[in-house]
Amino acid sequence: LRGSVISAPRGVAAAGRRPSLPRAPPRRCPVLRTAGALTPTNEAHLTIADTPEWKALMQHKEEIDATHLRDLMADDARCMSLIKESEGIYLDLSRQRVNAKTIKLLNDLASAAKLKEKINAMFSGEHINSTEDRAVLHVATRARRDQNIMVEGKNVVPDVWKVLDKIKDFSDKVRNGQWTGVTGKPLTSVVAIGIGGSFLGPLFVHTALKTDPLASKQALDRQLRFLANVDPIDVARSLQGLNPEETLVVIVSKTFTTAETMLNARTVRKWLQQHLGKNCVSKHMVAVSTNTRLVKAFGIDPENAFGFWDWVGGRYSVCSAVGILPLSLQYGFDTMENFLLGANNMDDHFHKMPFENNLPVLIGLTSIWNASFLGYSASAILPYCQALAKLAPHIQQVSMESNGKGVDIHGHTLPFEAGEIDFGEPGTNGQHSFYQLIHQGRVIPCDFIGIIRSQQSVFLKGEIVSNHDELMCNFFAQADALAYGKTREQLRSENVPDYLIPHKAFTGNRPSMSLMLPSCTAYTVGQLLALYEHRIAVQGFIWNINSFDQWGVELGKVLASKVRNTMHDARTKGRVVLPTDGFNYSTTRLINKYLEGKTQLLYGEGFDSFPKTLIRKMEEVVTGTSMEDDDDDDDLDAVPKMPKFASNGGRPAAPTPKSAQPPPPKA
Repeated sequence: LRGSVISAPRGVAAAGRRPSLPRAPPRRCPVLRTAGALTPTNEAHLTIADTPEWKALMQHKEEIDATHLRDLMADDARCMSLIKESEGIYLDLSRQRVNAKTIKLLNDLASAAKLKEKINAMFSGEHINSTEDRAVLHVATRARRDQNIMVEGKNVVPDVWKVLDKIKDFSDKVRNGQWTGVTGKPLTSVVAIGIGGSFLGPLFVHTALKTDPLASKQALDRQLRFLANVDPIDVARSLQGLNPEETLVVIVSKTFTTAETMLNARTVRKWLQQHLGKNCVSKHMVAVSTNTRLVKAFGIDPENAFGFWDWVGGRYSVCSAVGILPLSLQYGFDTMENFLLGANNMDDHFHKMPFENNLPVLIGLTSIWNASFLGYSASAILPYCQALAKLAPHIQQVSMESNGKGVDIHGHTLPFEAGEIDFGEPGTNGQHSFYQLIHQGRVIPCDFIGIIRSQQSVFLKGEIVSNHDELMCNFFAQADALAYGKTREQLRSENVPDYLIPHKAFTGNRPSMSLMLPSCTAYTVGQLLALYEHRIAVQGFIWNINSFDQWGVELGKVLASKVRNTMHDARTKGRVVLPTDGFNYSTTRLINKYLEGKTQLLYGEGFDSFPKTLIRKMEEVVTGTSMEDDDDDDDLDAVPKMPKFASNGGRPAAPTPKSAQPPPPKA
């Protein structure tokens, strides 16, 4: 779509402010006419809300509002039509607040939004990430060798497999002991340093495979850890108990300039060098990056850098070297190839399956119905499988970073809220946490995910069901409890006292979907990952937003750089932050309060330190005494002593005088 935004609907401020929305707001979504780059003109900026398909759904909403899921679930034919089974996955949408007419109207909406054309454009390598002028081809990272996926006239699949073959060769050498550390010991521990998509996706897959019998057998006597947060606590926890002689570090940064990742990388490099000498880096550190110049300057042999491409977004990169390298080091490349095959299977399904049986499309369309028509702004991801404990945090990033946008693909302010708030926790843990709100508070559509064959089987003698059966009994029951609820009449028939009836009543009519996988293996985890990735793309395609950029994360980084420089200047010059430094009154006081509590740390020239030596250095500065060195100063397992501050309640001995603080604001 091109041109300017049409006049805002009634109730929306002309300045682009979004209204305080009722439960079912008259939200509107724009539609792409083409999948090309940004080409704004003076033509009227039509939105999908102007189409008959959108208006038909708005009218249909009134029909659905007059029904209850108790009534909808009584229609067996309806339920059967909303149950789909494909690629070994069982999907039940019968507990969504939809009927056959809703599904038809949603498919009409998909046609009006040219959803099929957009899917084809993505798989064809068109630059649908228009703000960055890039293709979106994470599907190529799990393509089969015999596939052809073109980007600007070039088949990129051979390049993908060149990297995958390099990963296989390297991981095999490390795992069989052919590649060793500088002391000749095998490298059995891996620390992957990365943040965002370089961390959450690989962590999800790692957690899912830890207790899979086949994968865990391949990981025997090995360990994989992830270091993401720049908080030194995360460094301490990631390195605790590791033997540097047996540790391999994978640094994941496309440009090798990501601030948090590179600070963590330099910190771990120092840890290695203090134990193994300055020349250990080439044997103990490798990189996933495209910046060979900075990789080499860091001390890593460019031959040990594994590349990926600008058409792979960070949150979609788990199937590239970002995830496959550390995961192959842990589980072996053969295991991870099965994971890639599962994701590729779902890619083919999404690309080729007609919409009426297309699992990601159906899930995506019903989520559009929930968010844009029924007014539900959140979604709960509830896997009844502990191995999928990190699914919700990963999908939270993929979804909210992709679709948390305020403008359409042409830069026009959206007259509706795009995206959704995603969260979740494995069952039955979540039942004892936030299900109270889901049952009797806000309406939050739920994704219930179950596994038919558990990774671990326990059946105690004398019990009527196995442990996994008990888990799945809750999986089946929770969806029905949300759908049906419990009426006041039912409570009275059970002789519940009148004063308790309002507290024990459940309204029901709360939508959910049920998804069952045959097992939780590398293959099905790959399927599940791709299923959610494509469901999120469907939402973005309908909303006409760019689901593949993330400009919203940039502003905070820029401001943090300013704070970093000011903090360094203030600390090294022994001054406080002043209003002339350019911060507002609140931020100026916050920074000074922080620095006031850190005055015992004199960072003039800096010093290399880890948790124990850092605290000892603090003791030396505060007490003016030299702490006797011992052999385990850098041993992260050691219990550090507490700093001996002056007897002033733990505050620094020389607090910042009030005169140094910025003056109070004028009335």
